[in-house]
Amino acid sequence: QVRLVESGGGSVQAGGSLRLSCVGSGRIFSGYDMGWFRQSPGKERELVAAIDNSRTWYGDSVKGRFTISRDYSKSTVYLQMTSLKPEDTALYLCACRTSYRASRFNPDEYGDWGQGTQVTVSS
Repeated sequence: QVRLVESGGGSVQAGGSLRLSCVGSGRIFSGYDMGWFRQSPGKERELVAAIDNSRTWYGDSVKGRFTISRDYSKSTVYLQMTSLKPEDTALYLCACRTSYRASRFNPDEYGDWGQGTQVTVSS
């Protein structure tokens, strides 16, 4: 099992930026696809961004504004968020993909999750 710990959330005004970090420990971190999801009350968990060893994927609502990256030497995955909007307000969770049977956008593909870090964007 991979243990994941997120940090970097907070409260910002619309148009601002934040960088989230997710540090992984446990089994070998490298080689696993990683994802950032977000969840708001009453809404389904939504993939924001995903990364494998060299490629990235983004949800339509964040394309051009968010950037996912990873540092293998630090076992860390980052989510750089810019031009934040009030609708980006959510709990952001880091996840490690453990299944490759369905789309990487499906939360069920991810077996290890962090506790999340709250992002609040005010207008």
